[in-house]
Amino acid sequence: MLGKLFGKVGERPAADPNALPVPRGRRNGTYPVRALGDTRVLALVEAADAGDWDGVKAALAPFDLGRDHQVLGELADLDGMQDWIGRAAEQDAEHRATALLMSGARHIVWGWEARTTERAANVTREQWRLFHERLEIAEEQLLLAAELRPDWVTPWCRLLTSARGMSPPDDVKRTRYEAALRRDPLDLETHLERASQLQPRWGGEAGEAMTYAREAFTRAPEGHRLGCVVAMAHIEDWVESDSPSCLDLPYIQRELREAAKRSILHPAYERRPGWQQDFNTFAMALSLAGESIVVQRVFHELGGACTPWPWRYMAQPEKAYARFRRHA
Repeated sequence: MLGKLFGKVGERPAADPNALPVPRGRRNGTYPVRALGDTRVLALVEAADAGDWDGVKAALAPFDLGRDHQVLGELADLDGMQDWIGRAAEQDAEHRATALLMSGARHIVWGWEARTTERAANVTREQWRLFHERLEIAEEQLLLAAELRPDWVTPWCRLLTSARGMSPPDDVKRTRYEAALRRDPLDLETHLERASQLQPRWGGEAGEAMTYAREAFTRAPEGHRLGCVVAMAHIEDWVESDSPSCLDLPYIQRELREAAKRSILHPAYERRPGWQQDFNTFAMALSLAGESIVVQRVFHELGGACTPWPWRYMAQPEKAYARFRRHA
């Protein structure tokens, strides 16, 4: 049935020689994606986790850290990297920009770890101090990385993330956003950051983020992952809403269905390391909207692979994923 509905989209792509094997003994048929599901990313993460700078540089060979946000994100999540990456930036002039980028990205994550996910009123003075101290370091390092490598988009996108914590003037945020788009007008992560900034909880107006997401996607070619910005904007609207069924509307189901078919389910879509997160974004949005046709295809393609984002919006992410997958 699915093959008839989607034609060539129903054909599975050729096996990826760099794909990590699917874990055995999966609970509920699901499993968390590790290192973007890629053996090369795993080698990179393991080298960074061990503080092996030479190993990191060797493992980075297949990737462009100045454009690959997801690979950078895997490094930024490594607890302890902040303890040694600064020395690499000081001692290795040739690769200073890379080390600064990694350190800046890590300090943003480290800053939010200090702040925690508590409401602002429940964050202690010491937590706020650490939060801002780490974000200040991140901004300094990312601006230096951007200066050393003017072609890179990732420093500017990460500076949009830090801006949510540092709250600079709107013209500063706009300058960073425009700097990122000059380097890649279709960069998904930049558009996701902008859409998030336009949500009411970050100072935007109701409906502003959704309008922005729709306009951004109209400029994308068939098969581009930018369709995820529409799915994510709907998820953000669900987060903002007091109604758990706010997305369960025919026009939203139709919009998500068409966005999926034009992006992740299009034959031109490229499955790069971390493609599972794009599919998980649509899986969550389609599930929240009560869509019953395309969501089957999305979960089928995932084969049980679950990414932390965006399911972390749920109280029990993996259980929520498994429940929606079972009902798809």
